[in-house]
Amino acid sequence: MNNERMSTTPNAPLWPHVHALGTIAQSGSFTLAAQRLGLSKAAVSQRIAELERAVGVPLLQRTTRSVRLTEAGKQLVDETAASFAQIEQSLLGVRDLASQPQGLVRMTAPVALGRQHVGPQLESFLRAWPGIRVELDLSDRLVNLAHEGFDLAVRHTSAPPDSHVAWKLCASRTLLLASPAYLRRRGTPRHPDELAGHDCLPYLRSGPALWAFEQAATRGRRSEPERARVTVTGLLRANNSEVLRDAVLAGLGLALLPDFSAAAAVKAGRLREVLPDWRPVGFFGDAIYALRPFSAQVPRAVRSLVEHLRAALAPGFEP
Repeated sequence: MNNERMSTTPNAPLWPHVHALGTIAQSGSFTLAAQRLGLSKAAVSQRIAELERAVGVPLLQRTTRSVRLTEAGKQLVDETAASFAQIEQSLLGVRDLASQPQGLVRMTAPVALGRQHVGPQLESFLRAWPGIRVELDLSDRLVNLAHEGFDLAVRHTSAPPDSHVAWKLCASRTLLLASPAYLRRRGTPRHPDELAGHDCLPYLRSGPALWAFEQAATRGRRSEPERARVTVTGLLRANNSEVLRDAVLAGLGLALLPDFSAAAAVKAGRLREVLPDWRPVGFFGDAIYALRPFSAQVPRAVRSLVEHLRAALAPGFEP
């Protein structure tokens, strides 16, 4: 009886399998697809195998390092993607009719910003909205939100991408900082060019550490700001502002740090701003944003989390 029903309506039970194929195409791997679908990797593999048996052609090309759609797989994903997107939007719309926002919000944030300012806000948010669950991924890697299934990203930037919905949470700025002990020992720089002779602790990026500054003109009628660029060196480079902040606190040198990572130490007098009349250029962003891939509808759970973070972070991080 069941076998006869499968033979007359062979595609009826396969929609979850097609959805799994589309999720693999978006994420680029079985592992990420399984995480997004809430299934085991083995269960996702089984769905794809069943789908390939049902359609009679291979849909994926698998190697030890990657997975790619075949032509048949690409055709199937392309022709069904709009339908699954519409179903997802319809489900979100119906869910948002509930009196309270609910559901899972997957969010990513930079390590230091997430540890110091995003994570501490989640307890009060989850108490206020018990129907919402949050998964917070802390990583300084710029993830592809759509491919990896994130609903929201908190980012430190000056120019949010046009392809995303962007909510500004607060302003931010970059500070050149040193400890009082270091400045007593080595002296206080009066111009960016002097930094070449100081111990500096650059953020870890490829190539030489080049710091750029600009200063508004204060003499005569000149309106263009004075600019300075200096290559700096020191004993330590790191890709985490907390590590660099702690090294500055220990007196190892000067560093450019985001205000959110250093404001408390500056306010307490443990760090001092150097060259306050010069603005670092092209380093950390000048604002904190919440970003989401553009879609026709934003789930209420996501909107609620954004509003909570915006209210909590609105005062900014000025020392």
